Amino acid sequence: MAFKIGTLARRTGTTVPTIRYYEEIGLLPRADRRVGGQRTYGDDATERLIFIRRCRDFGFSIPQVRTLLALMQDATRSCDEARDLAAGHLAAVRAKLEDLKRLEKEIAGLVGSCETLCCGGPAPDCVVLDDLARREHRRAS
Repeated sequence: MAFKIGTLARRTGTTVPTIRYYEEIGLLPRADRRVGGQRTYGDDATERLIFIRRCRDFGFSIPQVRTLLALMQDATRSCDEARDLAAGHLAAVRAKLEDLKRLEKEIAGLVGSCETLCCGGPAPDCVVLDDLARREHRRAS
């Protein structure tokens, strides 16, 4: 069964421009074309696009998605490669979480300082603005 790009987008929760982009960069094979030039897709495109979308939802980069797609199609390669790629991505996500926790602490410190030192005063005297204007900033301890 062949269907148009809009149907593929609805089936997969993806936008039409995203589908075109994935075709352009080779993540999704180029669609067949009808006489009028309209793209047509089948169930294989739906399955592949769902996989790509899930990978992207998990934060995998385009090169990582490309690798995962290649692994899916090569029975000679080991599942260890997928695990190792996912483990590396997990380590990067955990590092980002630590950075976000530090950032949260710093911003909370700014808000707290403002509430105790200058809240309601003139904006140019605000500790938040003063801290953001500095080249070097204090790290929250």
